[in-house]
Amino acid sequence: MTKALYIATLESHSGKSLVVLGLMQLLLGKMTKVGYFRPVIDDIKSNGIDNHINTMISHFDLNLEPEESYALTQSQVVELYNEGKQGEILDIIIEKYKNLEQRFDFVLVEGSDFSSDGSIIEFDLNIDIAKNLGVTTILVDNAKGKNLEEFCGNLESAVNTYLNKGIDVLGVVVNKVRLENLELVKKKLHEEMDNKTEVFAVPRMKKLSHPTIKEIVDELNGKVLFGKEYLNNQTGSFGVGAMQLHNYLGHLNDNSLVITPGDRSDIVLGALQANLSDNYPSISGIVLTGGLQPEPTVQRLLEGFQNNVPIISVKYGTFDAANKVGSIKSKIYAESKQKISTSLALFTKYIDGESLLKKLQTFEPKGVTPRMFQYNLLQRAKRVKKHIVLPEGEDERILRAASELVLSDVVDITVLGQKNLVERRASSMGIDISQLTIVDPVKSEHYNQYVDTFYKLRKHKGVNKDMARDSMLDVSYFGTMMVYKGDADGMVSGAVHTTQHTIRPALQFIKTKPGIRVVSSVFFMCLDTRVSVFGDCAINPNPNAEELAEIAISSASSAKGFGIDPKVAMLSYSSGSSGKGVDVDKVRKATILAREKQPDLLIEGPMQYDAAVDPLVGKNKLPESEVAGQASVLIFPDLNTGNNTYKAVQRETGALAIGPMLQGLNKPVNDLSRGCTVDDVYNTIIVTAIQAQEN
Repeated sequence: MTKALYIATLESHSGKSLVVLGLMQLLLGKMTKVGYFRPVIDDIKSNGIDNHINTMISHFDLNLEPEESYALTQSQVVELYNEGKQGEILDIIIEKYKNLEQRFDFVLVEGSDFSSDGSIIEFDLNIDIAKNLGVTTILVDNAKGKNLEEFCGNLESAVNTYLNKGIDVLGVVVNKVRLENLELVKKKLHEEMDNKTEVFAVPRMKKLSHPTIKEIVDELNGKVLFGKEYLNNQTGSFGVGAMQLHNYLGHLNDNSLVITPGDRSDIVLGALQANLSDNYPSISGIVLTGGLQPEPTVQRLLEGFQNNVPIISVKYGTFDAANKVGSIKSKIYAESKQKISTSLALFTKYIDGESLLKKLQTFEPKGVTPRMFQYNLLQRAKRVKKHIVLPEGEDERILRAASELVLSDVVDITVLGQKNLVERRASSMGIDISQLTIVDPVKSEHYNQYVDTFYKLRKHKGVNKDMARDSMLDVSYFGTMMVYKGDADGMVSGAVHTTQHTIRPALQFIKTKPGIRVVSSVFFMCLDTRVSVFGDCAINPNPNAEELAEIAISSASSAKGFGIDPKVAMLSYSSGSSGKGVDVDKVRKATILAREKQPDLLIEGPMQYDAAVDPLVGKNKLPESEVAGQASVLIFPDLNTGNNTYKAVQRETGALAIGPMLQGLNKPVNDLSRGCTVDDVYNTIIVTAIQAQEN
């Protein structure tokens, strides 16, 4: 039974990080505990943390300390190798790996980088490590600038070497292939490999090869003058600003890096003004050369600029600085969110990760972690791509989540708002919204049609045409009408607007499903090893027994729809028949009503929280119950109890709370908290897309 996977490369700058990031995301969606290990790392610099390890632990929130995640540095390996202590190298690596193997269900192992003096021994060392750890391997290589015949022959030779050493090669990944050559390379490799292993090819992506401003600062030992908070800006093309400003402006491209002598204040000010103008591309940063800095009067002017363009000073001359920038081999850092998102999207599109994992023949994991639940949600959302409308298009959280989802090809998204304001907001935050549809309600081709529809639906309530026109200028009403008319499959709002503002239009004309009288909500509470459904924690302040029964039935249906076996606990301050009082009687009556309406539903109540979730307490208090101690759906008697409990569980245990998800409407409309995070928006959009699939 395989418990690990080794990712090895044949040379430096192979694009190995893309594969490691993609596989880790995939593994965390399948297994409860996944570890990460680097047998050999580059020599640690002053900050004391290897970049690969820092990126993986930070991005995936792994339960690991950096020092647990590697065995040796390159210098230590070379020293031991020169002393003839190759065996000691492997002993140290095996010991460190075994410590992780005992703690985790699976360990993703990343091979060395071929980036130092010891690279001559790294190919054989990676083979020895994979063999002695007893793990299967994926080989990664870089196709950039290579002859097809020679490249494929060398890769096939490497695969044979691994196989001859008794190491199973799960697949090969060829990176940085020209898009037009993808199928040609795959076909040639399939012929060379003769079904020895799976073959994947990933196209070259310029975004991944261009350095960030931070990398330029580090490489050129630059001094940051302005914009320290924007050092993670991604550069595009770069050019030297040595000509007159009116000539130079015509050479600017998207995310241009401006390299100019430090005394060329005209170029600096002109570039910054161009960045603010709608008529010119955005600027990623400015490099001032020659150790020169702007005059004090100009620096004072720059200090007053509200701009997202970092300005750095370097001692190199303009020509040398440009050459050094051009020679930087860009890496992925923990802060490189755009590069990480791009890498994950490329992996998902061009590498069949599911096929690779099937070949690993791993065990079925016990329990469900937040990562597994989120992964399963993502896969379900991708099955049938849905169109979601987001009314709050000028909010940064909305734009970040929407950009990430469309980049991963999960959903189609329309954001509402004034186009120029949305685009400017996105540009100032470095968010790519090129794949989003932006609609301004007042300029929409559907506006008049929506006004007529709303008037016809609500005229019996005293709505006239002028009121209908005003309503359709409201983004919540316009977005809800998109869903009603089928121009969108679902809506997510509430990051800026109140719950009432978000839900009112849905209640007015989307309305509830047949047989449903109560719109309610659930949270998916993702605990360490399970996911529980909490309802209702967001909508109904004090439901009566009939309403509470309906909330329980709806919540059980929602749980089942999301792959959770519903065992419903009707919560109260007492368990079984012992308690008395109006509140507990309401819960008891609701339980009876729910059983009458749905006899096959596993439901028990009244029941205390500990009896619902703790097997020992449940067996003691309700020994005959099929729900006690193993409840997956917990129904709270009122909003005060439910809202406070979900927040207490979330804060005290670190649980991920996905929701609230509204249930009972004919079409999905979901509400966000005004304190929501980007992850909250991301998850709610995915849940809404899955609800739309059910509809």
